[in-house]
Amino acid sequence: MEPDHLPEVRAIADRVHLNYPEDEVVFSERLELYPEGCFVLERPRDGLAGYIVSHPWHFNKPPALNVLVGGVPEPASTYYIHDIALLPEARGNGAASEVVLKLVRYAAKAGFPNLSLVAVRNSAKFWERHGFRTLDDADLNQKWLNK
Repeated sequence: MEPDHLPEVRAIADRVHLNYPEDEVVFSERLELYPEGCFVLERPRDGLAGYIVSHPWHFNKPPALNVLVGGVPEPASTYYIHDIALLPEARGNGAASEVVLKLVRYAAKAGFPNLSLVAVRNSAKFWERHGFRTLDDADLNQKWLNK
């Protein structure tokens, strides 16, 4: 991901995550803080078809949506997948699985003890296929249900 991708990233987010809006400045901050965790899926003739934003963070304490985090923690206790979004026409060809596998390998090589995320929009089955497990935490559930 590059800074000039941000308007398209925001447009994809607005289209895919209707109930989870984030301002472009959030994507910009994550890209600035941890560029090695931000990727786009480009279609040669059609522009961007998706993106992923990830960075080191605190396990079991996901950052709130649409909030600037100010920095990445050192040490971090998880590699956090903040957001992944693919346009409907880009789904079903393995692109999301491919980037998730790359992130899993990256996190292991970088020494992170685990990866974490908040699964939304009935995506839990996708994440479970990649080895993620549901963590049932009443406080986290309440935080995200109220969003």
